[in-house]
Amino acid sequence: MNRGEAIVAVLLRADRLLAIRRGPAVARPGYWQPVSGKIEPGETQRDAVVREVHEEVGLTAVPLAKVWESETDDGRFRLHWWTATADTGDVVPDPDEVGEVRWVTPEEFLTLDPLFDGDREFFERILPAL
Repeated sequence: MNRGEAIVAVLLRADRLLAIRRGPAVARPGYWQPVSGKIEPGETQRDAVVREVHEEVGLTAVPLAKVWESETDDGRFRLHWWTATADTGDVVPDPDEVGEVRWVTPEEFLTLDPLFDGDREFFERILPAL
């Protein structure tokens, strides 16, 4: 089976990042995570970051850098982790995809429950080293 390609947008504002709780219309509802989504055919990772952030939470993201790669726990997707900023604007969640949003510190992110193992690894190991 071919793996899909997807982005994870670690969306930063001041000293916080945007955590979303997966909404009712997506797989694995209820999990907390950064904004993420599939890369469309012909789309760059950078373009996918901008589009997914806008679709899911209504913000205009400025991609900064790709910082990590991982796989989803079911092996279906390769995740390309990007940092991005969204310095202005109000979060307007897509109610199908996003159940709840919070601006949290990286430490606070790790207290959210449930979390995916890969997300936990990113916030424990990768982000502090950036």
